[in-house]
Amino acid sequence: MKSLLVKNARIIDGTMDTPSDPTDIAIEKGRFADVGRDLTFNAEEVVDLASSYVLPGLIDCHVHVVATTANLGRNAELPNSWVALQSARIMKSMLMRGFTTVRDLGGADIGLKQAADENLIDAPRLVICGKALSQSGGHTDYRGPNHCRDVSYYAERLGSPGRICDGVPEVQRAAREEIKNGAQFIKIMADGGVSSPSDPIGYLTFSVDELKAIVEVASNFGTYVAAHLYDDHAIRRALDCGVTCIEHGNLMSDETINRIGQEGQFVVPTNVTYDYLAKEGQTFGLPPESVAKIEDVRTQGLERLAKMKRMGVVMGYGSDLLGGMHVHQSDEFILRARHLPTADVIRSATLDAARVLRMEGQIGCIAPGAFADLVAVDGNPLENISLLCDQGAHMPLILKDGRAVKTSGAL
Repeated sequence: MKSLLVKNARIIDGTMDTPSDPTDIAIEKGRFADVGRDLTFNAEEVVDLASSYVLPGLIDCHVHVVATTANLGRNAELPNSWVALQSARIMKSMLMRGFTTVRDLGGADIGLKQAADENLIDAPRLVICGKALSQSGGHTDYRGPNHCRDVSYYAERLGSPGRICDGVPEVQRAAREEIKNGAQFIKIMADGGVSSPSDPIGYLTFSVDELKAIVEVASNFGTYVAAHLYDDHAIRRALDCGVTCIEHGNLMSDETINRIGQEGQFVVPTNVTYDYLAKEGQTFGLPPESVAKIEDVRTQGLERLAKMKRMGVVMGYGSDLLGGMHVHQSDEFILRARHLPTADVIRSATLDAARVLRMEGQIGCIAPGAFADLVAVDGNPLENISLLCDQGAHMPLILKDGRAVKTSGAL
């Protein structure tokens, strides 16, 4: 891997509401080696980015790279090999939008992670939970009321985002198996959801004992639990049991938001998925009973953003899109910017996202020692956040681990 000196970079990482002064960035062995003015660095290649603005590689904290269709029940029935190949295409498109790290919240396995890590495929760095843990009749149980098929097959289907486990011994075993299989954190379904047929929003799924048992397993392995949650009571219950990261959180009360701000858990809102599920979900295979649930959570999520900022809640960027809607991944920037300062929106996909993933200092920043992930943008996204959209059309250069994965003649 060649060493590289990036000159005259005006860095935007969410720490300030203006870009930095022109700065040099030295890259060696896939890491940022030095950052400063007028660096003396004997690089094999030099690129001048005076005409661009530079961001750390973007981070999406909530994706489903195996979701080839919005009908996740059907997705679970597709051949594993076909899902894997389609997932590679989905991840390459994410990378070309400037997302150099994504956290998968159910479905991606160690094989996909290794393929990304070893550059067998063009893909973002993949942080995985393996299969999300759910329960009979809960979110990711797609059988519906007329189907009693044994649920054990979900654990073996790459296209299934989750697996079913009931009772304390089962949830302990499932959590341990996912960690043994390469999971870097545990994901649980602690509320009902939109995409599955039998679980209304506000459905208290796992028991308190089951929740505590899962959190204990994760903690014993030195990691954390992220939970799919909408309803305020379900959220408070999960927090009481030790859950660290709230996924979605659309129906949180002001009291709960204040509690999270004080206690320091994380929230990953995913507003763009509801926007496009409402517009396009049925076209891309979302069942009618799921479409009917969308309005239960759609508008409230956006309204909570400003409240979370005021109360000091750390929010990660999340998209949570399915099937043909993956192309809208970057539109979450636009939705959030209607309610939050642009610098905060960018920070949610850089520095704050790194905190959510427990990878501070490694990703989401341009600093010595961090992975050399970098996105050059033709224009200032602090003034026009839509420059981060349009499938990376305004990004002439994208580096992952110091390697140019997209270039328009800059290297």
